Amino acid sequence: MVENPVAGVVRVAVDAPQHSGLNGPLDYASEQALASGSLVRVPLGKRELLGVVWPGDAVGEPEVALRPVAAVFSVLPPLGADWCRLLDFAAGYYQRSVGELASAVLPPQLRELSPEQLAARLRKLEKKPAQAAAAEPVKPELAPEQAQAVARIEAQLGEAAPKPVLLFGVTGSGKTEVYLRAAEAALAAGRQVLVLVPEINLTPQLEARFTERFAALLPEPMAIVSLHSALTPAQRLQNWLAAHLGRARLVLGTRLAVFASLPELGLIVVDEEHDPSYKQQDGARYSARDLAVWRAHDLKVPVVLGSATPSLESWQHAESGRYERLTLAARIGGGALPRVRLFDMKALPPSPGVTTALTAPLLAALKERLDRGEQSLVFLNRRGYAPVLHCGECQWKSDCPHCSAWRVFHKRDRTLRCHHCGFTERVPQACPNCGNHDIAPIGRGTERLEEQLAEALPGARVLRIDADSTRRKGELEAQLKAVHDGEVDILVGTQMITKGHDFRRIRFVAAVNPDGALFSSDFRAPERLFALLMQAGGRAGRDAAGESPSEMWVQTWHREHALYQALARHDYVRFARDQLAERQSAGLPPFAHLALLRAEARTVEAAKAFLTAAADLMQDDGVLVYPPVPHAVARVADVERMQMLMEASQRGRLQACLRAWVPALIALKREHKAVLRWAVDVDPLAI
Repeated sequence: MVENPVAGVVRVAVDAPQHSGLNGPLDYASEQALASGSLVRVPLGKRELLGVVWPGDAVGEPEVALRPVAAVFSVLPPLGADWCRLLDFAAGYYQRSVGELASAVLPPQLRELSPEQLAARLRKLEKKPAQAAAAEPVKPELAPEQAQAVARIEAQLGEAAPKPVLLFGVTGSGKTEVYLRAAEAALAAGRQVLVLVPEINLTPQLEARFTERFAALLPEPMAIVSLHSALTPAQRLQNWLAAHLGRARLVLGTRLAVFASLPELGLIVVDEEHDPSYKQQDGARYSARDLAVWRAHDLKVPVVLGSATPSLESWQHAESGRYERLTLAARIGGGALPRVRLFDMKALPPSPGVTTALTAPLLAALKERLDRGEQSLVFLNRRGYAPVLHCGECQWKSDCPHCSAWRVFHKRDRTLRCHHCGFTERVPQACPNCGNHDIAPIGRGTERLEEQLAEALPGARVLRIDADSTRRKGELEAQLKAVHDGEVDILVGTQMITKGHDFRRIRFVAAVNPDGALFSSDFRAPERLFALLMQAGGRAGRDAAGESPSEMWVQTWHREHALYQALARHDYVRFARDQLAERQSAGLPPFAHLALLRAEARTVEAAKAFLTAAADLMQDDGVLVYPPVPHAVARVADVERMQMLMEASQRGRLQACLRAWVPALIALKREHKAVLRWAVDVDPLAI
């Protein structure tokens, strides 16, 4: 028997496999007293892993021989108690182990370094040269609504328990300037500021704007840093260390940055708070926006949620008084919102060969803008050349052999590519089914639209921006610069170009084929479509100096639909009221609380059997469990995907039920060996 005095026992949060059932921190022997939040390396099985000494009393059992802590990162200050509380809450709410979450949100390089190597990194950080002296920035004059919003947020910095602020501002109303002034006030008070954005491609331009504004106020090296997945592992570690040590006063990042260690955090800003990108879709499926609100509440600091089209959950909180709403109803500089024209596709005379994307009236409108020297944006939320290749003889279509989805035809590199599993092949010379050489694309993606525009409008400089055209590092920045410099006449793209970009020269926006989302089985599809179209329209007319009025053109087969009618009036308030009334009558969020149990297996039967058995283990009558159904894309990479929805009228009831249920699911998985993976998704976005 080995003696383990209680004083030498520490609790360590470590990433144990889910199937092991080890969800809480584990006990280890330590020769020295370690503060909560200290980073350590500990043995687990045959591996040695990074762990965090966790708050709470560890009680060693005398008859159990505990394994010792292998190494201590004593050169690094411990993670704060508030950071540990955030991890504890997120792990409990999203039904993951705290060790798994800690491992996922700490910089990956920390797992590979020894304490000596980390000490060398810290010395390198200390030697960073100071910035060159910067001139005081010229601040624009605030509009009255902006000034009121800034004053209210500044007042919150001194309040004991500030409410979350919903900054509801139309596109181009100057929300970023409000963020800058609020950040300036928090920095002047000696606090750190965290600014979250939904997409990586928005981070560089926002970083440039914040750096320009605060270079004089924050001359120290590493005072402004970014945190997102496009950074190299070394950059990410360096920026995280700067934030953790308090050297970084302003941190800009995507959803992962909500977990940044910020010992002096005084303000959180969530830009485009409605964006689905804030929800993690694998591993711990957390919502960065919701965690930002929780973190601000825990620290009693202001949090600003900004959007022209707030999520219905946030809007409902503002309506009920839980959030404070600040409104920016006018565009800066007197610019008008674009006039929305709903073009009725049914009004076109039926004639063979007429394209349903580039109609003659739309081409005429684009040519008119081209002749005036104005930029236009054509929005189509589907990349590739065409959604599918088709044989007219035997009706073969380019399906993916590994997924229940079509492979998309990409003309530029002559490939058929699955956007779900990545399976790619060269385009066949003839139909693989019957040998017919006449196989043709059906439908269109951005690549085909780009080609057709160049043919229809010779001389026009057409540029496409989507995930395919911006794969290589630096391509996106170069393409956006070309748009800003006026070297592009017509910009074609997916939703990538509708978010947050301040295009000053665009006067005309066209949305082609947007109707698909109107009839989706997902109850959130109308909300997402409305936000997408409002954001797309918001790229037009941001500069009031244009000679002609800006315009948005929506080609639709359902002109009278309530969503399009609200869009034509730029009436988000009416749209939100109608949607919330529908949600309330149907018992859907935000008036109910949902969780999904997802299961993946090689066969549908195996996944369904696991979900059915899981439903039988549910003990709470207050939680409604729906029958298992296939995922929207049921098979990906030869794996069948099923899901089962749970619904409760009270959040606490659902959480209590999940806490009791998840350990039983871990045991159930051992019986259902054919199931490859399972996961609980709390507050799912896509159903």
